[in-house]
Amino acid sequence: MNLTVNGKPAIIDGKDTLKITELLADLKVETPEYLTVELNGEILERENFETTRVSDGDEVEFLYFMGGGE
Repeated sequence: MNLTVNGKPAIIDGKDTLKITELLADLKVETPEYLTVELNGEILERENFETTRVSDGDEVEFLYFMGGGE
C-alpha cells in the first residue's frame, strides 16, 4: 500500500488496508494519545480511529497541538 504521510511517501508492505490504530502502530508513532489525524483533508474523531481505514493512495497527516507560552 502506498500512502502519503506528512507529505512524504510511505509504503506499507503486505497490506491493502489498515485501521488508523494499526497504521499508528506500524509506523511506530510516538505519543499517539496526543495526536490528531487528518485523512484526505478531513480531521478524524479519536473514537473513529479503530473503525476508519486507510487505503492505497490516501494522504494522512499527523498533527500534534502543543500548548504553552506566556
